[in-house]
Amino acid sequence: MNVHASRPPGASGLAVRDLAVNYGPVTALRGVSLDVPRGAVVAVLGGNGAGKSTLLRAVSGTLRFQRGGITAGGISFDGAPLSAAGTSAVVARGVVQVPEGRRVFARMTVEENLRAGALGARDRRAAAEARERVLELFPVLAERARQRAGLLSGGEQQMLAMGRAMMACPQMLLLDEPTLGLAPLMAARIAETVREINAQGTTVLLVEQNAAMALSLASHAYVLEVGEVVLSGPAGELAASDEVRRRYLGVGGDAEARPTGGPSRRPALSRWPA
Repeated sequence: MNVHASRPPGASGLAVRDLAVNYGPVTALRGVSLDVPRGAVVAVLGGNGAGKSTLLRAVSGTLRFQRGGITAGGISFDGAPLSAAGTSAVVARGVVQVPEGRRVFARMTVEENLRAGALGARDRRAAAEARERVLELFPVLAERARQRAGLLSGGEQQMLAMGRAMMACPQMLLLDEPTLGLAPLMAARIAETVREINAQGTTVLLVEQNAAMALSLASHAYVLEVGEVVLSGPAGELAASDEVRRRYLGVGGDAEARPTGGPSRRPALSRWPA
């Protein structure tokens, strides 16, 4: 598979080109390029410290809160540059992040958290429609509307964090480890909600250590290692790759998957040049 041909078409949507990010003297991303076409779910896989969260911070304009900065390359959404945009400008352009660890306002009620997500909305009707949509996606939030967010379960807090982001009527949702620390049943419910959000027209860039879940949702995926893209391709091909299965899905290599001496039928993935 050709390296550049393996990227999804990016005529519209998010485009990241040769991105480099530093935290002081420490380089966190080097030459990262990826595309997230409108209407797609694109996954970014990798272990701890690979640079996944840094990538989302760069897109959402929140690097400065971690004393980080873009040192090379660029980011655009529908052709409009985002690299130098502040967080509020990024949200105004329709790109909204759900951070790792939920980070709900624990002392505020569920309803107040949802209202906080719509603070920048100028159209009251749109805000009301967004709230209705959120409560359809997460009915439990209606039941817990007057309860303090800090008293919710981990899964309910994740629902609230996603619902709060959806109150901003995003065109693109950045999800950072949405199933982290959740029980399998709750993780499956979150995954199904991500699928539904996408089916309703919202583009999704998904960072997730649960590679099996991420690849089941995505049409295309990238693998980050130590701040660089090392693999990319259609999600189905990555899921069938021996290398990805061994390193990220916890499945044995090809030698375990076929009789001794049999031919490998799993596709080889494109490696990006160093």
